[in-house]
This record gives sequence, C-alpha cells and structure tokens, in this order.
Amino acid sequence: MALQERLGYRFANPSLLQEALTHRSAAHQKAGGRRRNKTKGAGSNERLEFIGDRVLGLLMAELLLERYPGEQEGALGSRLAHLVSRATLADIAEQLGLAEALSVAEHEARAGVQTAANVVADGLEAVLGAVFLDGGLAPARKIVRSCWKRILDAQALPPKDPKTALQEWVLGRGQGLPFYETIGADGPSHAPVFVVRVSAGGYSAEGCAGSKRGAESAAAATLLEKLGGSHQG
Repeated sequence: MALQERLGYRFANPSLLQEALTHRSAAHQKAGGRRRNKTKGAGSNERLEFIGDRVLGLLMAELLLERYPGEQEGALGSRLAHLVSRATLADIAEQLGLAEALSVAEHEARAGVQTAANVVADGLEAVLGAVFLDGGLAPARKIVRSCWKRILDAQALPPKDPKTALQEWVLGRGQGLPFYETIGADGPSHAPVFVVRVSAGGYSAEGCAGSKRGAESAAAATLLEKLGGSHQG
C-alpha cells in the first residue's frame, strides 16, 4: 500500500491498518446497516483513534522535552497543543495522502466527508494507534519525528493560546471579554465532539474538538481570523 511507503513502515498485521482506515460510516455499511451489539462505531477506526491520540501526545511531549530543554510547562504546553491540533493533524494527513486510503460509505464520500479535516485527522491518529499496536513505540516515534519535522522546524516561538490572544485583542481595543457557550456535544463517550460558540467584538465563531477547552480554542482561533488578529507569538 502506498500509504505504508509514505509512512516508512510496513505492518506485520495489515488488518490493523485496514481498521485504522475504516470510517464509522463504512463499518456501518459493511454490517448491512445494522448496529450489531448496538455498539456505535464497532468495526471502525474509533478505538485505534482513541489509543493513537495518547500515543501521539506521549511521543510529542517526549520530543518537545528533548528539543527545548530550557522551556517550562507553559511554553511546552502551547507547542504541544498546536502540534496535536486538528489543523496540524489534517495538514500532515494531507501530505501523506491519507484521505485517498480512507474507506467511507458511498454517500459520505459523495458529501466530501473523506477529505474533511476532522475525519483525516482522526484517521491519522488511528494509524498511529495501529502502528503502536503492531510494532510498539519505536516505529510510532520514528513516524512522528519524521512527519512533524517540517512543522516543528517552522515553530520558532511557542504559539500563543488562541483564547489568550483573543482576550488580549479585545481588551486592547477597550471591548468586553469574550463569551464562550457550548452549543452541542456528540460522538461516543470515549471520543466526544464538543461545539462551542465564542462572541467578542461584535462577531462570533464556532469551533469543535474532543474537549470543551479544545473547542473553545478552535472557536477563538476562527474568530481571531475574522477580526484580523493572530494567535502566533
């Protein structure tokens, strides 16, 4: 498979990779539209995404500690949040051509789901989880360090948290504090998706993520773009 060549890793158990590339819509379609065992997402990449998220966080934290020995938790945390964000994951997934390898239901493919940022980002985490289960931390570490090198090299200063940047933007213009409101929550219990709306400066924007804090940051980043601000330090 071309994706394995681009990853630089060949699976001993190819079924793990197949599972990592199976969107829940495709898993449901293969099951004939029936919810076997009434378990949402059964047969899809959601379980591998769950462990891949943890693997990525661990390996990225390890890499940042090595790369920036003089930085403290705050700066390291800002770097980590950016490097494991949906936007960054989607960027790397695009470079790997991961969307082409994803298996989604026909109607979802027609709707463009296969190339949606959150879908390819989840797929990349699932692939990392599959690599970990197939070969352990060593190959997963090699992939992370290779695929994230371009973004790490471009990150001279720790990115400023979008919420902090938005607050500074509005206060610097004599406006009130941003207001955050959770307007939706969906997904399985192990991989929820929260939708948050933020309002400030007479504008509003929405963001989604696997945690309320992440969704707030995503919404703040989107609003900053509307307002002409920047969340880079």
